[in-house]
This record gives sequence, structure tokens and C-alpha cells, in this order.
Amino acid sequence: MRRVVLIGATGVFGRRLARHLSRMDGLDLVLTSRSAGKAQTLAQELTAEASVPVSGTGLDRDKDLVAALAVLQPWLVIDASGPFQQQGYEVPTAALLLGAHIVDLADARGYLAGYGPQLDEIARQRGLVALAGASSTPALSAAAVRELSEGWQRLDTIEIAITPGGRSEVGPAVIAAVLSYAGKPVPVWREGELQTTSGWETGEVIDMPGLGPRRVAPVETVDAETLGPDFAVRSRVSFAAGLEAGIEQWGLARLAWIRRRGWVADLAPLVPFLVRARRITRLWTSDRGGMRVAISGIDGKGRPRRAYWSLLAENDDGPQVPTLAAAAAVRALLADEIAPGARSAAEALDLAAIEAEMAPYAISTSQDERAVGPALFETVLGAQAFAMLPAAIRAFHANDAEPVWQGRAEVSRGNGAVLDLFCRLFGLPTAGGGLPVTVSVARGDSFDEGCEIWTRNFASQRFRSRLSVDRNGELREAFGPFSFTLAPEANREGVALPIAAWRVFGLRLPRFLMPSAEARETVDADGRFRFDVKLSLPFFGLLAHYRGWLKPREPSDGPG
Repeated sequence: MRRVVLIGATGVFGRRLARHLSRMDGLDLVLTSRSAGKAQTLAQELTAEASVPVSGTGLDRDKDLVAALAVLQPWLVIDASGPFQQQGYEVPTAALLLGAHIVDLADARGYLAGYGPQLDEIARQRGLVALAGASSTPALSAAAVRELSEGWQRLDTIEIAITPGGRSEVGPAVIAAVLSYAGKPVPVWREGELQTTSGWETGEVIDMPGLGPRRVAPVETVDAETLGPDFAVRSRVSFAAGLEAGIEQWGLARLAWIRRRGWVADLAPLVPFLVRARRITRLWTSDRGGMRVAISGIDGKGRPRRAYWSLLAENDDGPQVPTLAAAAAVRALLADEIAPGARSAAEALDLAAIEAEMAPYAISTSQDERAVGPALFETVLGAQAFAMLPAAIRAFHANDAEPVWQGRAEVSRGNGAVLDLFCRLFGLPTAGGGLPVTVSVARGDSFDEGCEIWTRNFASQRFRSRLSVDRNGELREAFGPFSFTLAPEANREGVALPIAAWRVFGLRLPRFLMPSAEARETVDADGRFRFDVKLSLPFFGLLAHYRGWLKPREPSDGPG
């Protein structure tokens, strides 16, 4: 029997992991909690169905930790206590000094980043394994990405989303972890490099397999910092999460907005109130949650592809998912399959091993890979007209195009309060010359695989639009609630994109109020893609005029 000491066994995830491990042969399971009574009660509860010895005892990680663990003589310590955002490495250090392996469920970015450098030497010296992040992220998310992208030549995007069922129990530690970075900068791999965005503030609606539309927002994980460079992702790595109760998602976004503006510095005092509020907000939610990993790029045969891995958890088994990687790690350690050293669990566990731990639960997974169809502009213009376009323009619009293009631009704007208001509504950049510009094109989303999302970045001023073909076969470009029907005209010199109609919130508006656009794509003497877009409003004149050149961003290129 190998003795496993589980710290935080009476928490939301600890209880689930304890029950799972109590049925894993070869273990002597010791459950710990700050309250010895709670740990002993849980041990008695599990003993009836356990296949291994289960006992409970008190342990406070903040008081005489080394001495307390030494009494228990662990072969393996598992830390499921959390939140890890404010924790140091006292627990893994104590375990290693006592000759025990250590596994934790941490998903805190800072904690994970320093884990290997801090602990690898001592772990190797003692022939022990130390794994951090044995949870949904980074272990499960990274394993899914590796599985989907095996053999691919190029990876353009990685999009990861988690949407738990609203009825699942959420403890104070989880809420404290969420609030710790709401409204603060969180890492995102964007435009082929590491950048930041505001945690929980901005969001989008995605289609979650088996669940339908869910709103998600950026969250703090280590995935952007590791998956981006590890997989040489050309454009974007995003990790988002969504709460099933709309009022919870909206409220969290508002708290993030307030904090980012400096109106409140610390959201931690709200934790007890939010725990109580969930007793009401969860009443109209379900016990079904999910996870989705979507990638795009060029596969091993040189074909543009999209691939998906999804997980659906029912019957309130969703909270089991963050514990499965830790369970897989225990099984691998029992089989002596992990080499000594301290590192992320993402480097030690594969997808099959984690999925094998799902068998007792109402958790199912699926994979799908799809070919990317003809390019959007090829569909709209027709293959013959598209083929006669200059090479640089075809390269920009092709379905296997590089996803990020960079160059320089000039921007001028009209004057006046009304024009300034419209520029703000559309997110148009301020005036300037010689501005660095980056245009990122994401091809397809969870609702329409034929659409394109263009994100234009003029000297860190971003605005985005969504281009798609409507049911009438016409090209439509949407900026939030505003959408414009475009009538593209192609010739051997390039493409013109005049506006033919416009709508707000889907309602068609009169033409005499319609903005005008003189938009052209051409090629300059150096063979570079050139854009020239002049936007004007009736009665007010020039709104904005931006023009410049672009070339594909190579992996070695720097910012801007």
C-alpha cells in the first residue's frame, strides 16, 4: 500500500478527488482538513464504498507543516486546497524534503510559472516527482491540444473554453480565485506574441457542444504563456470561461470594469456575499457543463483544417473534471511511468490517461476534424475573378493565408463631436502618420465556419469586424450592432468594396442616411498588399481615412 495524503480533502474538488481515489487499488488514503472532525466524517462516509483504507485527520498547512506531514509518512502528497493565486511553494517543498512525491491542482499562472525553477533541482536530487497544474488547465487543455495538432505543419489559433453547470457547488476558494484577477491584466497570445487583456471584462458568445450558446470571457491561466511559444502559434491562444447564470456573468464583468478603472482595489471582501448570492442565482441553472478546445492551421498534408475536442459533463459531474488529471497522475506514479523532476503536469500526462479516469461519471468527450472550405472572398467573387487578382491580394484572402499581417499606416479623421462619437462607436483609431498596423484574420467561428473576423490594430488601438456571406449570397461586414452589405468589385488591379445597404440591430435603414465607403485593396510597386479606406457620413463629411501597406508576419518578426 502506498500512502497518499490529500490536503484540502473536504473542499469542493477535494471531496470529489477523495471519493475517486478511495476506489483506486494500491493506496492507503489519508484525508486532511483544517477541521479534523470534517476529515474524519468524510473518511467514514467514503469507507462504506472504498476499496482501500481511508482515514481522516486534521492538518493546517500554515502551522508546522513539515512536522505534521512527517507524522503521516506519505508516499505522495496531493494539494487540492487552493486558491493557489496567493500561495508559495511551502507544501511541495515540505513533501519533497520528507521524501514524498507531490501533485497539486493549481491553475494559478504565477504559481505555475515558478514551480519548475523553484523545485526541479531538489526533486531530481531525491528521485521524486513534483507535478503542478494537474487540473483542467494546464494538464487537460494542453493534452487536448497535443492530441488534436499531432503532425500538423502550422498552428494558427488555439481557443479553449470552459462553461461549468451553474447548479454545481462552488466554494469560497474558487470565488476568491476568480475575483483575484477580475479586471486585472491577464495574459493572452495575440498577433503571434504574448500580450494582455482584462480578466472577465470583455466577452463573446460561443456555441458549446451539447450546451448551446454560452457567453465566455478571458480568464487567467498559464496556457497563453506556454501553448503559444510551445506550439509556435501564429496568431492567437485564448482561454475563456463562462458562467451559466447570466446575472453572474454580467455582474462579474461589471466588477471587472469597476476594478480596472481603479474605483475599487480589492474584491475579496465580496466573497462571502457572492457565496450566499449563488444560493439564489443557481436556482435557474442546470447540472450540465462543458469544455471545448478548438484549433486551426495547416495539417500534415498541407491542408487548412480545423479540429475540435469537446467534453460534456452531466448529472452534476462537472466538478469532477478538474480532479481527473490528478487521478491520472496518481495512477502513472503507481506504475512508475513519470520521470523524476518538477514540472507542469501538462508535460507528463496525455489525453488518453486523463480521459480514462472519466469512466465512472456522466462525462463524455468527442473529437472532430474538418476541412476549411473556399476562402470567403473566393466564394463571393467567384473562382475566376478571385484567380485574376494580384498575388498579394490572393495571398491575404486565401483559405490557407498567414493569419497575421503587419505594416504601416496613416490615419486621418474628421472634426466634430458627432464624428468623434461615431469613431468611438466603431473603435476607429486616432489620427497619426507612420503608425504600426497589424491585421489578424480568424477564419470561422463556432456559429459559421465560413466567416472571417478581422482585428485591426493601429498602434495598440484595436477594432474588429465580422465578415460573412448572408442568406442572399451577399457579403456582409458587422461592427457590433451595425452591419453593412458590401458589393465587391474585382479586377486585375485589386478589389473595391462599396457599401450597398446598412442595418442596425438587423433593421434595414434608409440609404440617404447610409455612410459611404471608398475602400480599395491594391498592390504597390514592391508587391505589397495595400489598403485604402475612406469613410464618410451624410451631412457631416469625412469620418475617417486610413491607408497603408501590409505583409505577412513571419514567426521571427517582432511587434509592429
